[in-house]
Amino acid sequence: MEWYFMIWRKYAEFDGRSRRKEYWLGGLFNLLAILVLAAVGGAGLAISQDYGGFLFIPAGLYYLAMIIPFLAVTVRRFHDTGKSGWFLLLFFVLGLIPIVGLISSIIQIVILCQDSDPGPNEYGPNPKFPEQAVGMFAGGGGFTSLGLGGENNFGFCRSCGAKFKDAAPFCSGCGVQR
Repeated sequence: MEWYFMIWRKYAEFDGRSRRKEYWLGGLFNLLAILVLAAVGGAGLAISQDYGGFLFIPAGLYYLAMIIPFLAVTVRRFHDTGKSGWFLLLFFVLGLIPIVGLISSIIQIVILCQDSDPGPNEYGPNPKFPEQAVGMFAGGGGFTSLGLGGENNFGFCRSCGAKFKDAAPFCSGCGVQR
């Protein structure tokens, strides 16, 4: 539920980055909420024909309310993989073309399933490793220490962002010396 509420807290924030977990679990809870509201509307419609389609109004209102936050989290998810949020508009336009739309939908799903760019990118620090962002604004550009020499005090690789194992002299992810 925490990921679902995070989407609503960042209602219209189109800048920054979002993890896969935030995007997919938030989307799952949105889908469940729509299904529950539609089921309640359908059950009410089956019990009494007097109300017509008015019982589906809560589901429709919820759907309209979640469009902006879900667009925002999708743009932030694109940012997390190093892509511009304008790709979402491109995929929407391509989705209007029959065969091309299917291919563009598959490409969009692949992008949304990709892992984060390691370390900070042009859209901000990696949300998977918030402790890396500590040195970002200290004038070092990300992974350097806070003026205490040239060593990495954070325990993360400067190149790929992987966490160092204990006192290992090399990164297990990319092989760069500590």
